[in-house]
Amino acid sequence: QRLPPLTAQNADAAASQIDTMGKSVVIVNTSAGAMGGNPTGLWLSELADPYYAFQAAGLEVTVASIAGGAIPIDAGSMGENFFGEKAKQFMHDAAAVGALTHSVKVEASMADKFDCVYLAGGHGCCVDFVGGAAKELKALIEAAYAAGKLVAADCHGPMGLLECTVGGAPLVKGLEVTAFTNLEEDQAGATEWVKANTVFMEDEFAKLGAVFKKGDPWTAHVCKAGNLITAQNPQSADACAAAVIEALA
Repeated sequence: QRLPPLTAQNADAAASQIDTMGKSVVIVNTSAGAMGGNPTGLWLSELADPYYAFQAAGLEVTVASIAGGAIPIDAGSMGENFFGEKAKQFMHDAAAVGALTHSVKVEASMADKFDCVYLAGGHGCCVDFVGGAAKELKALIEAAYAAGKLVAADCHGPMGLLECTVGGAPLVKGLEVTAFTNLEEDQAGATEWVKANTVFMEDEFAKLGAVFKKGDPWTAHVCKAGNLITAQNPQSADACAAAVIEALA
């Protein structure tokens, strides 16, 4: 008899003592599969890691995206150095793959339905977490934040915060935030691609009056400022999820 593939996850859920019952998170993902002619999308571990962490903590998880439907995955995130344990588990999990391929379309009205709005990353976010495509996402973040609900964003997810305002001022003004850094873009070989097609978040947050804090490249680093939680890179996904779980307990 083969053990069911989700045994470890079930054990996690049973072992979780944090009282988050009845609370829910929507993980918002990019729908953009290309930027400037190069393929991109979601960085898979930045969805998979929090997805399982939230489930293990007893949270109800909804997978959403800008356009709804199938979420494009950045092939790089399934390369041997990056295709982590939870990402592999996710791709062999029928319920998870179902949520990935039939994601719910982001709507501003979700602010009333969820206790946390969590923005997963990937360079696809540079395309549709800002501008016209992000109209509903922007409204969702602003409404959730104003209601005192948690807003969290990892890696390129913080792109979704750049255009958000509170009372006419940038949402992030005066707050400690982090995101994928200029140095990490450079070490990933993405500097010219980013320069030609989007913005550098580190520079943009500084322009908005945020206090940008960064850790060492490719190490876990999370900032918490009231009900805003931001994280720097794929390596921060677990820590970002843990900060959300603690804040919801």
